[in-house]
Formats: sequence, C-alpha cells, structure tokens
Amino acid sequence: MTYELSERELFEAIHYAKSIDEETGAKIIEQFQLEQTALAEIIFGIFPSILAEENQEMSYLFMDLCFDVLCVFQHAFGSLPSQNDMDADWLEKQGALLSAELQSLVKERHMDEKIRSKLQDRFVERSLEETAQRGLVRFMNAAIDELASENPSTALAARITQTMIFIVIRLFSNLYSYANKAV
Repeated sequence: MTYELSERELFEAIHYAKSIDEETGAKIIEQFQLEQTALAEIIFGIFPSILAEENQEMSYLFMDLCFDVLCVFQHAFGSLPSQNDMDADWLEKQGALLSAELQSLVKERHMDEKIRSKLQDRFVERSLEETAQRGLVRFMNAAIDELASENPSTALAARITQTMIFIVIRLFSNLYSYANKAV
C-alpha cells in the first residue's frame, strides 16, 4: 500500500531521480516499457502527444517529470509490479473512470448537468480518498509553473500539464496499491 511520503522521503526520492545518469535512465525506461507496456504508452506516448499539440516545450517537460515520478515511486515503494501479474483490464478500468471524470471538468463538453455534477463529485471524492502524494504533486506543479512563468502564452498548456501529471501520480499510486492488495 502506498502512503503519503514525508518531506524527507520525498526529498530523497527526488534527489535519487535527479541524480540518475542517461544510461541508467534509459534502462529504467526500457524496463518500465517491458513491465507496464500499456501504462508506458499512455504516459510517454499518448499524453505527451496531446500536450505537444498545445505546446512542444511543455510536452518535453511533462516526459521529464513523468520519468521523475516513475523513479520516485520505485525508490520509495520498490519495483513496479508487472502488467502480467495484474488483471488485464485494470488499466482500462482506471482509464475509463478517469476519462469520464475528466470530461466532466471540460465545460465546453456537452453533458447532462446532473451527470456532470456526479462525475465531478466522484473525481474529487476519489482524489481525496486515494493517496495522491500531495508533496510530489506540489513539486511537479512548481516545475511546470516555472516553465510557464518564462512564457505567459503557455498558461493553458501548463494547466493541462498539471492535470496530466496529477493523473500520472494518481495512476502510479493506484498501481502500487492495487498490486499490494493482490499479493
């Protein structure tokens, strides 16, 4: 089960992530792609391509931050569980839940207001119930804000990036929690 990292644990895990050399980083990514193929495709393929449509620089930052999140979780909670050791539809269920909840947050998206309200409430409820690693989210958001402050035209891309990095952190937290329940 994951738990909220203390400031010290978070600092140590981030320091670990930032100190990894390029060769070791490539091995970590390769292992992640082998162990969690679908999640790796979402995090390092689909999400960055969505961000790149809005802002390429923010897309690159997002991928760097996702690598840091991966390393923080591995450092703090151990090796990632393998996709093969999990229910085949776990990630699909996570995606479906998040997709509906996130669509409810987009005001331009046509949706019955009662359904929108219920989905938004569920999103907030689940976010509060699940260990979201608030310190890690704050650290990542600060890095995104720093890039956005250099170029005010990236404000929309920054908000999208912060939402996506929150989702990535939530997915990792859920992944570790689910794997620990299955053991």
